[in-house]
Amino acid sequence: MQAKDFIAPNFKHHFVGKKVISTAPSNIALVKYWGKYDQQLPTNASISFTLNTCKTTTEIHVEEKNTTEDFNFQVYFEGKLKPDFKPKIESFLKKIEVYSPFLKDYKFSIHTKNTFPHSSGIASSASGLAALAKCIVDLEQSANQSQSADYYKLKTSFLARLGSGSACRSTHGNLVVWGQHSSIPESSNLYGIEFPFEVHEKFKNFCDSILLVDKGQKQVSSSVGHQLMYQHPFAEQRFKQANENLTQLTSVLQNGNYKDFFSLVETEALSLHAMMMTSKPYFILMRPNTLQIIEAIWDFRNSTQTPLGFTLDAGANVHLLYPKSVESEVKSFIKNSLASYCQNKEYIHDQVTID
Repeated sequence: MQAKDFIAPNFKHHFVGKKVISTAPSNIALVKYWGKYDQQLPTNASISFTLNTCKTTTEIHVEEKNTTEDFNFQVYFEGKLKPDFKPKIESFLKKIEVYSPFLKDYKFSIHTKNTFPHSSGIASSASGLAALAKCIVDLEQSANQSQSADYYKLKTSFLARLGSGSACRSTHGNLVVWGQHSSIPESSNLYGIEFPFEVHEKFKNFCDSILLVDKGQKQVSSSVGHQLMYQHPFAEQRFKQANENLTQLTSVLQNGNYKDFFSLVETEALSLHAMMMTSKPYFILMRPNTLQIIEAIWDFRNSTQTPLGFTLDAGANVHLLYPKSVESEVKSFIKNSLASYCQNKEYIHDQVTID
């Protein structure tokens, strides 16, 4: 589908008094996207696990609009007015207004909450904007039944992408690909799709334990990091590497090879941070404790042969990935060997379930 296909037609609607509520999960990318162009289009394809319990729930109340401003809304986070959320949401609404023009016709009260700590490095922008996009599309769908459920699923991902690239991987699916890729039929730069192949049993019940090394604000935002790829000396090779890794991972997810899976995922994590450390200006988001945890994981895996690996987002926190069959061993390892490296000894256990 093309972007123009998502422009809402003129249809009769009367949303005053309506209330919609939606939930969207966070996700963790296995193959990373780092670098974008035009309107949030990725320079390489990516794939992510969808988390089960780290979620954002958003509720929209529609009221009559009595002002001349383009967008009239208030944002509440966990019951409290949150004016500092408004600039990002207004920027999002401006980007998607051409596709959902009714947004200028009403006043909105937006109430949102997370099941995980905000600003803790667990992709709250992804889940938050995905949940907001779901609410907006739910409103449209309630007034216009002429399109299929699959269409609205893709439109939700399409809109979420305009707010945050990774948000398009949080609107639907358990294992989601975003970005056009020769190995993935029907993949697109415009929205995320569910991984179209049968996943090996070994990867259908995976765990993600998130070690909160640093919960503070990042010194360089992801948006700035993406922009620094424009003149990056290694950019083209990195985009090629990511796409090649996705080709290999597509096979690994089907054949169930843990060794190859962890090798690819860890390579992706370290490559992402290598791009940060070699950009101009360069920056480092990992912290000393991030490296301590990584080395401890490698030692534990080598000594016990436990299928355990890690990945990183654009930050200091470490995601431990492992099959549910070894959950008790890994949780014991975290408690006894890794928790001391976390800020306030905090970590979160989550799970990935693939049908």
